[in-house]
Amino acid sequence: MILANFGSAWGTWKAGLGVCKMGIDYPKGVIKNIVPIVMAGVLGIYGLIVAVILTQAIRPPASGGYTSYSMYNGYAHMAAGLCCGISCLAAGGTIGVIGDAGVQAFGLKASGGKRAWAEGSDGDGDVGVGGNSEAANAEAANKLYVGLLIMLIFSEALALYGLIVALILSQHTYVCEGAE
Repeated sequence: MILANFGSAWGTWKAGLGVCKMGIDYPKGVIKNIVPIVMAGVLGIYGLIVAVILTQAIRPPASGGYTSYSMYNGYAHMAAGLCCGISCLAAGGTIGVIGDAGVQAFGLKASGGKRAWAEGSDGDGDVGVGGNSEAANAEAANKLYVGLLIMLIFSEALALYGLIVALILSQHTYVCEGAE
């Protein structure tokens, strides 16, 4: 759970910085571009799911000192936790880097290179950098946004694969002989 939450925090931090930087130049796009932050937040939930399932499988020793929780179960549960945690850590880093660069590029493309703070952002649709109109800039930014979302979805899939494998690993059990 620690690794999954670290991946979630890392992705949220990197993507959040990108949204803040983009919001300076293109404030209209802030709400649309919080998707990477939300996707990074889901990674912590994956870790929580695995942690709850694993802790429910742990049983205390019987009164005679015998335990039904074998070393096999311990290693299977450790492997499940590491699988989910490391997958979420990698996905969090990927989501953070893609979110940071992607939302900044979206803001730059949508604004046509104009700075909202420098020009007052009156929204009159005048021509931006390179002679492009505001409509052409928005269309190009939307195409970039679709690519950004696809990259984020595949990054999130890394964590989902880790969650699935962790759930499969957590179902493998071995009960010790002689346990009462």
